[in-house]
Amino acid sequence: MKGKIQKILTNRTFIVILYALFALGAGIQSLMLSPKTVGGGDVEYSNYNNYVIFSQSFHHLKNNQDLYILHPDEHWDLFKYTPTFSSFFGLFTLFPDWLGVNLWNLINAFVLLSAIYYLPRLNNTQKGWVLLIILLEFMGAAMGEQSNALIAGLLVFSFGLLENRKFLIASLCIVLTIFIKLFGVVGFALFLFYPQKWKLALYSLGWTLVMLLIPFIFIDYEQYLTLFSSYGNMLSNDHMISNGFSVMGWLNSWFSLNASTLVVILTGIGIFLLPLARLRTYKYFSFRYLTLASVLLWVVIFNHKAESPTYIIAMTGVALWFIEGEKSPMNITLLVLALMLVSVSSTDIFPSYLRKDFIQPYAMKAIPCILIWIKIILDMMLLKTDRGKIQAQM
Repeated sequence: MKGKIQKILTNRTFIVILYALFALGAGIQSLMLSPKTVGGGDVEYSNYNNYVIFSQSFHHLKNNQDLYILHPDEHWDLFKYTPTFSSFFGLFTLFPDWLGVNLWNLINAFVLLSAIYYLPRLNNTQKGWVLLIILLEFMGAAMGEQSNALIAGLLVFSFGLLENRKFLIASLCIVLTIFIKLFGVVGFALFLFYPQKWKLALYSLGWTLVMLLIPFIFIDYEQYLTLFSSYGNMLSNDHMISNGFSVMGWLNSWFSLNASTLVVILTGIGIFLLPLARLRTYKYFSFRYLTLASVLLWVVIFNHKAESPTYIIAMTGVALWFIEGEKSPMNITLLVLALMLVSVSSTDIFPSYLRKDFIQPYAMKAIPCILIWIKIILDMMLLKTDRGKIQAQM
């Protein structure tokens, strides 16, 4: 039995086909479900609402409309991405929705798969386990036509490219995450480990300028400034998800603490930076690898807007941490807890009353990821090296 499982996990073609089927299945389901109303209103919206938001944003951009206000006749919820993302999504408007939705999900799957398989020093069995662990979370993100699998893939890709000294493309990957969702900026912490930091900085600046200029294909300077002003107002006033599945949500739901988001984020940054003071450990792959896992978890658990589909990013960090780390009882318990509360709790096999009365109101999806992130920080602080494997005194 063990040999059969290992054979499946090492079969890259099987894993790729599996992800493609999940991506297409999610897209086809969204397309086939009947339209629905939201919040007791009369307007019916498609079940691939996020894709509609993305594609319509391009039309709004071309027509000099405000991207960051509600367009209730077209979709519900706000567009929360940059004008550059809107420009890129114009490519999908060339296709009918039934094709565009599936292409979008397949691109998310392809980037994530390619990034995991590009990672150095992990064998195909380990990579197969990583992809198996995060499969349910990928399905959740794909069912919502979310960009989170793409972000996870780009961050992982940046690490693999940095390890292979392909700095130009590595910096592009991180800059792209920022122009999708701003929290990708945390990925720049990975630059600390590599030589020629001036080159990484120049590449990042160059790519940032390129990304900023792309919307000028469709709009003028005055409209661009108006859009960025509206973007800032939207981000500062969007309270639709007050604390989300995050550290802030945990503090609020468990302890009734309405802690300042800024204070919590600054505390999180301080804890994140603690292990990075160990400059002598930068030369060890295990330390750099753990930092990648820490980044993937940090950007979710310290995002006060974190939703369930965002957790494909965090679970990628969890899977990478577990696969390369010590298989201690503590680590196994934390992984099982994460799989149950983060991934399985979002599926129909989990009792709905527990999800509604326990998982959601108490931000339970965040708890195992917070615990694992703390464990990663401790692993990094106590790291010893033995043939490149993690040996932490825990």
